[in-house]
Parts: sequence; structure tokens; C-alpha cells
Amino acid sequence: MPAGDLVLIALASLAGSFVKSVTGMGYPLLAVPFLSLFMGVHDAVVIVALPNTITNLAINVDARDSRHETRDLGMLGTTMVIGAVLGVMLLVYLPEEPLILALVATIVMFVVHYFRAPDRTMKPSTARVWAPPVGLAAGVMQGAIGISGPIVAMWLHGYRLSKNAYVYSVTLLFLLAGSAQLVMLAITGEFTADRLTAVGVAFVTALSVVPVGTRMRGRLAGHVFERLVVLLLIVSAVSLLIPIAI
Repeated sequence: MPAGDLVLIALASLAGSFVKSVTGMGYPLLAVPFLSLFMGVHDAVVIVALPNTITNLAINVDARDSRHETRDLGMLGTTMVIGAVLGVMLLVYLPEEPLILALVATIVMFVVHYFRAPDRTMKPSTARVWAPPVGLAAGVMQGAIGISGPIVAMWLHGYRLSKNAYVYSVTLLFLLAGSAQLVMLAITGEFTADRLTAVGVAFVTALSVVPVGTRMRGRLAGHVFERLVVLLLIVSAVSLLIPIAI
């Protein structure tokens, strides 16, 4: 792989991992669309998969003290794993554009609803009914295009969790779905020699910035943190459309 491509991979990983360590999401949201501009969505998804999973593990362990404040993680995690397996099959055999457009449409609907009712709280009975299909949809997106953050973020927003409980929840769900995605990518032979070199560069740069982002999160007020997540969703919707438009 050309040295210039490796530099771009390192820069994308630094930016994505920093945002992720602050908000609990953002690495694939930023890195996959950016890398897709010069190497294609398929390669970008495979390269980001391993460093993103390890980054999720590191951030999740750091936020583990808030695990008792979470909800529905068992059901969401199980269905996300199933969805991730199905999603990798879609990555291999189907074009990704329809899934990306569906994801962007979902983000737009959430952002509009957020500004209309920013303090919306989801009832426990509603959450129990809809958690399985939401987890399945998020897992499919994770496996197919490497990005499940918007769906997970939108769903957990309704739980009104504390800052660290939110980060613990999203990173645990990403970790479970990402692990299933990695297994399926390995089974289907997606990790070529060139891609493994790129994975190594992304892995080192991503982990190097996690402590910095984690400290930054500790300084953010709760309402600032929430608005930052919403802003990230808006940016992700735009960035997902760029490769398609080009």
C-alpha cells in the first residue's frame, strides 16, 4: 500500500478515535467516509474494523463504573451480533449505497425529532418491545458498512442515561457487533496483506489518542455532551453522502 495512503489512514484514525473517546462514537463515522474517497467503502470498512473494536474495548473498560445505570444491553447486544453477521454477507455480495441512504434518512428523522423534543424520554415498555429490531438493524449496518453509531446513539438518547453510562452502553454494543464483524471478515478472507498493513497503522494511531479524548470527556457538562453527539450525527450524515455524490 502506498505511503501516502497510510498517512491518510493514520490521520483518519487519529481524528476518529479522538471523537470516539470523547463521545463513545465517531471513529467509523468519520474514518469510513473519508477513506472511501480514495480507496472505496469496502476497503475502508475492513481496515477500520479491528482498530475500532479495540478502541471500543479500551473506552468501555474506562467507563465500566457506570455499567449499573444502563438498560436493555443484553437484548441489544444479542441482536446486534446477529445483525452484524448478516451485514457482512451484505458487504460481500450487495452494493452499499442503499444501506447508506437508509442510514442517512434515519439520521435526518432523528435530528428533526430531537430539535422538536430534545428532552424526549422513552418508556421502559416501549424500549423492551423495540430493542430487538433496533439492535438487529444496527448490527446489519455495522457488518455491511462498518457504521452502526447513528442508530445506537439515537436509540440510547431516549434512555436519558448519564454521560458515562451512555459511553459504556454504546461502546459495549459496538464491541459486541464489531467482534462478530471481525470474525465474519476473517472467515470470508477480507484481510489481505495490504489491508493488514493498513490495519496496523490505524490500530496504533487510534489507541494513541484514546487517553486524550477520555480526559476531554470528563470536562464536558452533560448538556454539552448531548449536543456534541447530535452534532456528530449531523456531520456523519453529510460525510456518508460525499462518497455517493462523488
